[in-house]
Amino acid sequence: MQRKVLITDCADAPGLITKITGVCYAHGLNIVKNSEFVDNAQGRFFMRTEVEGCEDEPGLLADVGKVLPVQRHLKLVTKSTKRIVVMVTKEAHCLGDLLMKAYYGALDVEISAIIGNYDILKPLAEKFSIPFYHVSHEGVTRQEHEQTMLDIIAQYQPDYLVLAKYMRVLTPEFVEQHPNRIINIHHSFLPAFVGASPYRQAWERGVKIIGATAHFVNNCLDEGPIIKQDVIPVDHSFSADDLAQCGRDVEKSVLSKALQLVLQESVIVYGNKTVVF
Repeated sequence: MQRKVLITDCADAPGLITKITGVCYAHGLNIVKNSEFVDNAQGRFFMRTEVEGCEDEPGLLADVGKVLPVQRHLKLVTKSTKRIVVMVTKEAHCLGDLLMKAYYGALDVEISAIIGNYDILKPLAEKFSIPFYHVSHEGVTRQEHEQTMLDIIAQYQPDYLVLAKYMRVLTPEFVEQHPNRIINIHHSFLPAFVGASPYRQAWERGVKIIGATAHFVNNCLDEGPIIKQDVIPVDHSFSADDLAQCGRDVEKSVLSKALQLVLQESVIVYGNKTVVF
């Protein structure tokens, strides 16, 4: 039986869990899993409900909406394999990890295409029979470069774009076409060391941990809603290159875990934050 995920985001009020699950029961649904969270500072209620047996999606959403406060967001999503387009530059570790996990089923995802502003990673894509598009940023305007990428992306209609060490800043016009659907891996524990050369910045500060952050892309550099983070210990003996080498393992791990959460519909974005169930 196909599972669906009901996402509820509304102003907090007494009895919301009972009201929502009561509607699910009235529709004959089996609740497989339920998680909820209240942001007391914002007075906001969030709930993720996995259900089976849903035959009347519009009716379910309408009936749930009737028992919720006026300011609400509802979404009912079928749990299924999602499509992604991956964007890369030169580094292979994050792309390679995604390709391997998708190939062996550790990630329930279809990598539809890979776009690179260099062609260095084309042989890696070919090993997995994934279409690779080399879209050089040289000799064209930023708008022309991004439009070419958008035209390619439109062919595949992906659910998400994944920036697997894609080392160019996307314009607001590009981001606006994929709101909260572009996932980036940044090689530092944000908000520390934003922008270029974070490992060099970390080495200059003599940090004792380094990390990586997966986040949704918005129009502020490396400031989008955070999905997943992790760190590892380092010490004074590490050079900037040593930090970068160690950091690659954290980067690929954090990116794949963040993508898994998103694919499972376990991430709710509100404002510039996320609730991760």
